[in-house]
Amino acid sequence: MDLPIDIPESDAALLAECQVDTFRAGGPGGQHQNVTDSAVRLRHLPSGLTVTCRAQRSQYLNKMDALRRLRLKLRKLNEPPPPPRRPTRPSRAAKERRLTAKKARAGVKRLRRPPADE
Repeated sequence: MDLPIDIPESDAALLAECQVDTFRAGGPGGQHQNVTDSAVRLRHLPSGLTVTCRAQRSQYLNKMDALRRLRLKLRKLNEPPPPPRRPTRPSRAAKERRLTAKKARAGVKRLRRPPADE
């Protein structure tokens, strides 16, 4: 996707660009959820993105939640990609400071030992 995708302001316009499928949600939620087609799947035809929502017992609430999720996905898709990360190396001074601190810590630990019997 090189070009930014136009996101309509109204829910009706965005819904017009989508293929809407309803199906039985299944899973926990009781008998009501098992007999009604309350789950909603939206497929945004211009971008090919698919969003599914089956959290609520109401098809209307699921559709509104799916539209909200679709808007978030489309906004994220329109954002420019982050710049590539460049690997960095610690400086020579940083390496020397780390080794000096390590030697000092080892010296402190060495002093904690009981004296060796000879």
